[in-house]
Amino acid sequence: MAIKLFVGGLAFSTSTESLRSAFAAIGSVESASVVTDRDTGQSRGFGFVEMATSEDAEQAISKLNNTVLEGRSIKVEKANAPGGGRSGGGGRGRW
Repeated sequence: MAIKLFVGGLAFSTSTESLRSAFAAIGSVESASVVTDRDTGQSRGFGFVEMATSEDAEQAISKLNNTVLEGRSIKVEKANAPGGGRSGGGGRGRW
């Protein structure tokens, strides 16, 4: 079962391909994506990577968390399940 990881602190120039490459050096990557602003298309500075196994995910966390990717220190952690603690809605719909 693939394990989804949150990757924060990405440089705005980081592409999905370079994110995938960084994690592929550690283990098998199922998918990778840099989250972009839907209006401007610019990176929002974070993304997600799905590692093929929990062992690959743990290796990625231990080897890549707090390392530098494209000039920026990145944060790598397991992504919260839907409905979990990380909110990305920016308060939309709560006014």
